[in-house]
Amino acid sequence: MARDEFRILSIDGGGIRGIFPAHILQCIQDRLGINVYENFDMIAGTSTGSIIAAGIACQKQPSEIASLYKKHGAEIFGQKIKSWWPSRVKQGVHSKYENDNLKTVLNSEFGDTKLGDIEKPLLIPATDIGHGGVHVFKSSYSKSFTRDKNVAVKQAVLASCSAPAFFDPAKVDNYLLADGGVWANNPALAAVIDAQYRLDVNAKDIRILSLGTGQSRTAYGTDGTKDWGLLTGWKNREFISFLLSLQAQSTQNYLQLMLGENQLVRLDFETDNPLPMDDVSVLCDLISRADRTFTHESEKLMKFFNIREDE
Repeated sequence: MARDEFRILSIDGGGIRGIFPAHILQCIQDRLGINVYENFDMIAGTSTGSIIAAGIACQKQPSEIASLYKKHGAEIFGQKIKSWWPSRVKQGVHSKYENDNLKTVLNSEFGDTKLGDIEKPLLIPATDIGHGGVHVFKSSYSKSFTRDKNVAVKQAVLASCSAPAFFDPAKVDNYLLADGGVWANNPALAAVIDAQYRLDVNAKDIRILSLGTGQSRTAYGTDGTKDWGLLTGWKNREFISFLLSLQAQSTQNYLQLMLGENQLVRLDFETDNPLPMDDVSVLCDLISRADRTFTHESEKLMKFFNIREDE
C-alpha cells in the first residue's frame, strides 16, 4: 500500500512483560486485518522487545511471537545460576539466570538468519560494556553498514536481552555486550534519528507506534530509605527495572516535544503493583491488560493505519 508517511514500530524492553506488546500486535493483525510486517518501514526493539522486533522483521506472525512467551517464559526464567558461592555473595557477583534456555529458544526461532538477510530496516540496541559505549545492531539498510551483516539475529537478540543482574553479558565477535535497555529501553528515539540520518526521512513524515511493557508506580515508596543504599544493592533487580522504566519515560517525553500530536501513538499501562521482569505468573494478567488497552485504543490505531470506520 503506497503511502507518504514513514511508519516506525518501536517496542520497549521488560522481560516477561513482552507479552503485552506481543499481544497488542496480534490484535492489530487479527482484529484490524493489518499485516504488521508490511505496514511498517522500520522496526526497533530492545531486550525483550528485540525478540518481538526481530520476529516481525523475519516475517513471523504476531501470534507465533506471543505464543513464545506462553510456551517458553517459564524455561527462560527458570534455570537459575548454580554456584558453590554462598547465596549472599552469589547475588553480588552472578546473574540470576543461566542463558542456556534463552539461547535454545532464540536458536529455534531465528536459526542461522543473519542481520544482512533481513530486508526491513531493523534496530536492536545493546550496550558495549567492554568499551563503555552504546552498540546498535542494524540490518543492512545502509551501504555504510559493514559490521553487522554477518551477525546472527539470535546473537544480536541475546545481547540485547542480557539485562544486568538477570543474565550474564553476551560475547558477539569482538564485543562484550549487555542489555540495550541501559540507554535505550524505549528505542523509538534511536529509530527516529536513524530514519532521518540514514534514510533521509523528513521528520514531518514520521509516524511511530511505540509499545511499552508497563510502568509501576510503586518504585521505592515515600516511607523512608530502608531499601536505598549499597548494602541493599538499591534493591538489586528492582533498581535495574526502575532505571529501565525511567529511560522509557524520558524517551517518550522527548518525542512528544519533538513530534506533532498525530505522529506518535504510545500504548502502555501503569499499575500500583510491582512489575518484575521475570514473574511468569502474571502472563494472564498482562494479556488481559493488553487486550483491554487494544480495545480502548482501537480508534486511535485505526487512525494510525488510515482505516476508515466504514471499511
